[in-house]
Amino acid sequence: MKSNRIRTIDILRALTMFLMIFVNDIWSLTGIPVWLGHTEATEDGMGFSDVIFPLFLFIVGLSIPLAINIRLQKGDSKISILAHICGRTAALLIMGFYMVNYGVIYDTDMPINKNIWQMMMALGIFLIWMDYKRLPKFKKGLVWGLKSIGVLLLMYLAWIYQGGRPPQLTGMQVRWWGILGLIGWAYLLNSALYLYLGQRVWYLIVIFLGLLFLNIQENHYFESIPAFKLVISASNHVLIMSGVLCTIFYLKFNKHAFPQFQFLSIIFGLGLLFIGFGLFLRPEFIISKILATPSWTSICIGISLISYVALYLLVDVLGIYNWTQPIKPAGTSTLTCYLMPFFIYPIIALTGFQWPTPLTDGLLGILKSLLFSLVIILLVGVLEKRNLRLKI
Repeated sequence: MKSNRIRTIDILRALTMFLMIFVNDIWSLTGIPVWLGHTEATEDGMGFSDVIFPLFLFIVGLSIPLAINIRLQKGDSKISILAHICGRTAALLIMGFYMVNYGVIYDTDMPINKNIWQMMMALGIFLIWMDYKRLPKFKKGLVWGLKSIGVLLLMYLAWIYQGGRPPQLTGMQVRWWGILGLIGWAYLLNSALYLYLGQRVWYLIVIFLGLLFLNIQENHYFESIPAFKLVISASNHVLIMSGVLCTIFYLKFNKHAFPQFQFLSIIFGLGLLFIGFGLFLRPEFIISKILATPSWTSICIGISLISYVALYLLVDVLGIYNWTQPIKPAGTSTLTCYLMPFFIYPIIALTGFQWPTPLTDGLLGILKSLLFSLVIILLVGVLEKRNLRLKI
């Protein structure tokens, strides 16, 4: 093992975002296999869609040690890095907060249609967190002006917002944190832990096990021990920590020039171990993504580790990665890809466009959703070439 560059992480991130856009679109389909979708909260099992978000959390963890190490090598202080981490977390929480509230919007008495509200929300986010450093022709005054417009847009949307159902309409409030918010809280904890503990792997392993225990205790397994959460379910924290530890192991094996097969064998073995542990927990905790049960968490950790090994063998060992070129923007402009449907879906609704029925059913429907995901990523690629992308 010679290089700290792990091409697998970029490609795994791109593939996961491609699949995330896909599974977020299959709600519009009929006649598709049940295993493709999400399972109900109280149903013991998991579908393909239930694996995608935890895989993304794992990938966030994979990237944390590499990103922090680069900043430390550049001479950034830990305080400045922590401030950067907090800024990214705040951005994710704000985005998640608005997206969650959109999910329960009630626009009957609002001055604008909910689809326009959604587009304005996406525009405000884009104006605030666009990567202006890639646009050197934009003077500082213009940049601050655009950011201010974005802030005012979000403030206006919060002011006019109504959510819930009559007669109990409410303003914007924390209902749950949303996908981005969950990532934000778990990213904050894991990044801060790695920043101050570094590669003290045994400390982090103990914390990992403690988080896994918290995930078990959230379900009140031990009646004599109180259950509590670190803001969100420990499931999210432990999934990211599994990625952090995976990269730490890689760096340690790389530093001592151990053969790749030793590293990959250990990660693969751990993947099998966690799948087995999840099945072992199943009699006590049903497998449920919605409830974030420890059985689901453990199985997803196992699937993530094995997916990492399989892709690493293909990409970083065999060097077969050109097939991922069309979805590359999903790995480099990931947040932009996630935000783009918040423009596309409202446009489809406002124009009254409807897909022909054959394209929303069965195999053709699945192909349509896969193509939709690819088109989103290709569109983001066009924007990326023009230096238009989000960055937090």
